Amino acid sequence: MEQRIYIPGAQDAGMRVDSYLSAQEDAPTRSAVQKLLAEGHVTADGVPVKKNYKIRGGETLAVDCPPVRELGLVPQDLPLDIVYEDADIIVVNKARGMVVHPAAGNWDGTLVNALMFHCGGRLSGINGELRPGIVHRIDKDTSGLLVVAKNDRAHQHLAAQIQRHAVRREYEAIVCGTVREDAGTVDKPVGRHRTDRKKMAVVPDGREAVTHFTVVARYPGYTHLRFELETGRTHQIRVHMAAIGHPIIGDPLYGQPKDRFAGIGGQCLHAWRLTLTHPATGEELSFTAPRPASFEEILQKLEKMT
Repeated sequence: MEQRIYIPGAQDAGMRVDSYLSAQEDAPTRSAVQKLLAEGHVTADGVPVKKNYKIRGGETLAVDCPPVRELGLVPQDLPLDIVYEDADIIVVNKARGMVVHPAAGNWDGTLVNALMFHCGGRLSGINGELRPGIVHRIDKDTSGLLVVAKNDRAHQHLAAQIQRHAVRREYEAIVCGTVREDAGTVDKPVGRHRTDRKKMAVVPDGREAVTHFTVVARYPGYTHLRFELETGRTHQIRVHMAAIGHPIIGDPLYGQPKDRFAGIGGQCLHAWRLTLTHPATGEELSFTAPRPASFEEILQKLEKMT
């Protein structure tokens, strides 16, 4: 049985444990979380808890998850844009449209399948059979940088950096409407949508989520922005920008249906820079990835509108 460990922060104090666990990026469904709680598979500092347990902040939550069904994860020779690689980590510029790890509806053709082939199966095993080496992820239709761990030591080091917000993740996007401030911050808690399981939303009992943005350029009806994440919640940038009335163009979940770019096949969001401390050498490393061609094409069309 796989065990997952979570350490809630002070900002999570007061949340019910079922709400907290359901909001985690690697969480099973809410009903599955409640079943695990009911069966005694969730402990706080070693003591089993029920679904109405209130997070204190700082305790260690251990979740014993039943093993995933054996899928025989198949290494696949798929194109990879490798930005950096050594014995401990690999930094990849993920293509838009590629799923990071296998899940329902996407059992192959993922980044993990490609990495298994490229690395000969030598990836960290901490995240289980379906997510070897995966320390963090980006959405299917978001392009850009993510780091993968080749061994458990590197994985633990990188996960700790992410936990304390020491990994700097910077994105850029084109959003609907004119953002008037040259720079600003969206500080709104994010959690599961009340009725649509596929979506996240700004909710009062969500987890703290902070997104900083800077205007790169303004066009008629649109704004090119850069972002830096202070936290890393699921769909954070997409939810925050929709919440302030500037959804990312092309976003199928949170976008504007009447947006002229609604049919581009996914959100125009790119993880352009990643800065971290190397888990073995302690050196600070910073990587950048150029905007994909689809992003550049939209910028060119907007330039012609000015």
